[in-house]
Amino acid sequence: MEKHITAPINDTVTKELHAGDYVYISGTIYTARDAAHKRMFEGMKNGENTPFQLENNVVYYLGPSPARENQVIGSAGPTTSSRMDKYTPLLLDSGLKGMIGKGKRSPEVIESIKKNNAVYFAAVGGAGALLSKCIKKSEVIAYDDLGTEAIRKLEVENLPVIVVIDTKGNNLYETAIKEYQK
Repeated sequence: MEKHITAPINDTVTKELHAGDYVYISGTIYTARDAAHKRMFEGMKNGENTPFQLENNVVYYLGPSPARENQVIGSAGPTTSSRMDKYTPLLLDSGLKGMIGKGKRSPEVIESIKKNNAVYFAAVGGAGALLSKCIKKSEVIAYDDLGTEAIRKLEVENLPVIVVIDTKGNNLYETAIKEYQK
């Protein structure tokens, strides 16, 4: 099923999304990769605030290439999500509602997704140049010293993603294999 949502999102929105849904996200999302996740995680453990409010927000696991002339951002393809798994349960417990990346997630992350009514989306790897066209504004808001891994605030319009893991823990990677084997 095709759905259009506006980020930030809340429980009402996440509960309406199901594994396999094609979703177009518009609104504000944030980027963070390995180094940014580690820094946020360590800061949170020390009682520090995160660089952006986690509650109801969506993080795109992205480290874009440099923008060319007249572009908002360079290629914007997803990073492998499992590299963020050790940090993800704490972020979800702190209110994060959505993640965009590629690849499988750990059982701990899946349980945390269910517990927190969150959603894991996949963006198509290898389509970074096309995905970048959906990004209308990009601003580094934290960890500038991390270069491409700095945290960015993005304004997106109809960013195409697929729900891989929904609030009930339904996992497209598992159900698609079963369907294919039939």
